[in-house]
Amino acid sequence: MKCLLLLLLLTFLLAHDTGADDIIGGKESRPHSRPYMAFLEIKLCNNRSSCGGFLIRRDFVMTAAHCAGDSITVKLGAHNINKREETWQIINVTKQFPHPEYNAERLLNDIMLLKLEKKAKLTTSAVKTLPLPKRSNSVLPGKECLAAGWGRTGPNLPGSDTLQEVELRLMNPSDCKVFDCFDQKSQLCVGTPNSRKSVFFGDSGGPLVCSGVAQGIVSYVNLNAKPPSGFTRIAHYSSWINQILKAN
Repeated sequence: MKCLLLLLLLTFLLAHDTGADDIIGGKESRPHSRPYMAFLEIKLCNNRSSCGGFLIRRDFVMTAAHCAGDSITVKLGAHNINKREETWQIINVTKQFPHPEYNAERLLNDIMLLKLEKKAKLTTSAVKTLPLPKRSNSVLPGKECLAAGWGRTGPNLPGSDTLQEVELRLMNPSDCKVFDCFDQKSQLCVGTPNSRKSVFFGDSGGPLVCSGVAQGIVSYVNLNAKPPSGFTRIAHYSSWINQILKAN
């Protein structure tokens, strides 16, 4: 089965003024309960699209490499992306660091760091950073984790503009052999079997959080929105991440 980029078609899905939609099979997050979440507004040529991301340092956001664009604006402290609050912080991205070995066709190394124009102001409730795993840190199949985003509720379903979240389980790597691009070393196989719980269009770049640590990045999904989904395994890239952060 071919892998499907979650960013595809977003230029059409966001042609209206109501913004992005919801995650599939989840629920609305309690406002500002996921203070690390970032909403990315992306301009590419004459189109606009969106992705998720998460704050890992006051001046850096992590997302998927396929969320790159000509310019990116980061919105922090948001719950409803179309209802401005005092908690909002809107910051331009000054430099994009996609992984140097990112392969768009095979969806390998789908990870990117975004350097912000200025440091975000951390707050007690709405804007916080999310810890990253160490290279030696591993998560095992069966672990319950959480994904959040402003993606769609289904192939043809509308949704709200509020942040949604869904509990997903780490699956065995063999469960992702349905994808011809799955790489066990650098990716996680994620989903809840026999359910319609999933990330989908618009959730690209958002984190998979396991026990308070970002272990994965939303990368690709089945077109029918059924599990499993492929997530970038963050721990695999610890050396590269540290290199970029130290140099910037």
